[in-house]
Amino acid sequence: MRYLHTMVRVSDLDASLDFYCAKLGLVELRRMENEKGRFTLVFLVTPDDAARLKADPHAPESPAIELTYNWDEKGYAAGRNFGHLAYRVDDIYEVCKRLMAAGVIINRPPRDGHMAFVRSPDGVSIELLQDGVLPPQEPWSSMPNTGSW
Repeated sequence: MRYLHTMVRVSDLDASLDFYCAKLGLVELRRMENEKGRFTLVFLVTPDDAARLKADPHAPESPAIELTYNWDEKGYAAGRNFGHLAYRVDDIYEVCKRLMAAGVIINRPPRDGHMAFVRSPDGVSIELLQDGVLPPQEPWSSMPNTGSW
């Protein structure tokens, strides 16, 4: 058995792709449009996983995020049984700085140099975890939480 992907329903595909790709840095692996079923599926992976798959197209596919856009559905309420998506990053301060510059709210700043949380346009909580631990830095170490994560 192998973990394949997590599906997240999105209400605005363009806004979601802007968040997950342009801001968070994921890469579109593949897309499927189903006109009869009136939905679009977009599979996203990390840049490292995309590069690995490009170098070896026969390598097993990495776990992915599947964005499901149902063309006629508008707005979804988050289920209480869903927690968050998590990504390990090389420099949590740089990632948070880039996200803030792009207009993303840092709900839980990386005060400890290890963990931060943001939300997607549909309210999906995203945990960012530092690879290793960085020493606490300003402005992060004194930045308050914003909203919930």
